[in-house]
Amino acid sequence: MRAASYTGVDKGGAGRWMIVGLGFATLAFAFTVRGSLSLAMPLWQAEFGWSRGAISSIAACAMIVMALVAPFAGGVADNKGPRMLLAGGLLAIAIGLGLVMAASPGASGWLLPLGFAGVAAVGFGAIAQHVVAAAIAQRFDRNRGLATGIGTAGSTGGQLLMMPLIAAMMQGGDWRSAFMVLTVGCILLIPVSLLLLGGSPAEPNTKQYDVAEGAHSDTLAANLKTLLRSPLFHAVFWSYAICGFTTSGVIETHLMPYAAYCGFGPLPSATAYGVLSGVNLGGMILAGWLADRTHRPLLLTVIYTVRAASFILLIYIGDDYTALLVFAVIFGLFDYSTVPITASYIASRMGVRILGLSMGLLSAGHALGGAAGAWAGGILFDATGNYTIVWLASMVVAVIAAALIAGLKDDRAIKGFRRPDPHLSERSFP
Repeated sequence: MRAASYTGVDKGGAGRWMIVGLGFATLAFAFTVRGSLSLAMPLWQAEFGWSRGAISSIAACAMIVMALVAPFAGGVADNKGPRMLLAGGLLAIAIGLGLVMAASPGASGWLLPLGFAGVAAVGFGAIAQHVVAAAIAQRFDRNRGLATGIGTAGSTGGQLLMMPLIAAMMQGGDWRSAFMVLTVGCILLIPVSLLLLGGSPAEPNTKQYDVAEGAHSDTLAANLKTLLRSPLFHAVFWSYAICGFTTSGVIETHLMPYAAYCGFGPLPSATAYGVLSGVNLGGMILAGWLADRTHRPLLLTVIYTVRAASFILLIYIGDDYTALLVFAVIFGLFDYSTVPITASYIASRMGVRILGLSMGLLSAGHALGGAAGAWAGGILFDATGNYTIVWLASMVVAVIAAALIAGLKDDRAIKGFRRPDPHLSERSFP
């Protein structure tokens, strides 16, 4: 008999939407902290005397740690729920930021990479889109894509509101005060997470398996084997790794340094990033809504194709701030919009019961791709003095991602074909 897990669909609408709202808030803080590295990069270069490549390596190391944490966090989300993940992740981020703020040039400089790429990165892996996506998808059998889109949109919504504030505080060179604000916000959100997600785990209930690829076992090894033997999962995995390269890697880490390279100050640069985040917020919700209604692999193919084309525009920004804003709008619309679509597609094809594990592995690939993008961006800039090769490489790999996804089927279109969870009683789903 399989142990009760925190995966039952909560029949109370308030309880389900509470998870959506809390997921939005925690992702908002986690992703704003992650994005703050690119704002602080020029200040760290000046204060610590480090190269852009060295600081980019800190971001890359953080993403590697996130990749290691992601599958385990997904497994916890499948079996125990998101409560301790979110609260523990917030605590890790707060402690990590404390170490970063304690760093100074000289003997204590090592505290900065330890705090950001070590301790805080564990928190980033726990408070991740896949954890929130899994927690939401496991509780919604209707409007799953929309709910997932809204919850995971916190990853951009928080940056829309907070990044300009952080940039304004850093305008005079004081990055520590900005990090203190983020630290206090994370700490205040910990008791909220514990309170709102308290109580006993929900009893297992019936779940939807649209076209689940194979039966699911009680053991991690067997479920991993099911995923790793699936050609569909491999296609999604490698495209998602490329997604990480082009988003978390080169854009999240290097867009604002690139804007500074083009001659724009911290506040205009952060404003452009805020525009990107704002459009991204709407793009994620729209993508989630579309995921409930249209062919999901086709949606992903369009996203990767347009993303590839947007890098051509980025090459020719020069000193034209309007062009930078246009890029922010285009890229923002197709940035994290892959998340709700991928979560919805994987839930129906691989099954809801192991969605946390599935999305955890995908997020690990996304983080490793992001690490490669962050590292390559810094190294290539140091070697060439510009970002042209970085943008061209990003364009090429985005086209490859589109090609990987283009041939996938969306068997949800086969009406009436459902496979129930073998551990649970049958039920009719829309």
